[in-house]
Amino acid sequence: MADEVILLNFWPSHYGMRVLIALEEKGIKYENKQEDFSNKSLLLLQMNPIHKKIPVLIHNGKSICESLNIVEYIDEVWKDHSPLFPSDPYQRSQAKFWANYVDTKVYEIGSRYAKSEGEEKEGAKKELVESFEVLEKHLGDKPYFGGDKFGFVDVALVPFFCMLYTYTFAGKFIDDEKFPNLTCWAKRCAKKESVSKSIPQESKIKHFLAEKGLLHRGE
Repeated sequence: MADEVILLNFWPSHYGMRVLIALEEKGIKYENKQEDFSNKSLLLLQMNPIHKKIPVLIHNGKSICESLNIVEYIDEVWKDHSPLFPSDPYQRSQAKFWANYVDTKVYEIGSRYAKSEGEEKEGAKKELVESFEVLEKHLGDKPYFGGDKFGFVDVALVPFFCMLYTYTFAGKFIDDEKFPNLTCWAKRCAKKESVSKSIPQESKIKHFLAEKGLLHRGE
């Protein structure tokens, strides 16, 4: 009997995109169910009663919550194809460390940048650039954060960075000269089918943000 895999998701979510990339990278068949935050489904409330947020992976009726936790679960359950973690325990611990850095620094600061104005926004922008400088140095001249193979840290960062760097209305402070390693990495990742299938088109994101009043229609 085939596994039943359902993803409770909201398509503009960077966190949901992480899970989609992992599922696509592994070649797993899944159902991508979209949630309405103004009217959360009973299924979401049942499967994530603590936080009541997406993404939630439902595997054969059992729920797994929090995006990085879900990606790690996917890698452990479907370990025979496209492993996202290195087998070496030390390298594995480093992957978890840097993925946590992405969550607690890059995503947190990025959220603050998106929601703030004026001096607070400029301060968040400065912090975000500083976090990219750290990642630029850590990546070095490696193709991916874990070395030659696309892995856990790449999955953690790529939805946010690719959108920030690639989309014309968002990439105002990331340039090839300042971040040559990261921008080459982003272009390399964007060519992967698992990534390109999981990150929405710029026009769709622009329309969504404009409808929410978060983007001027001229941008």
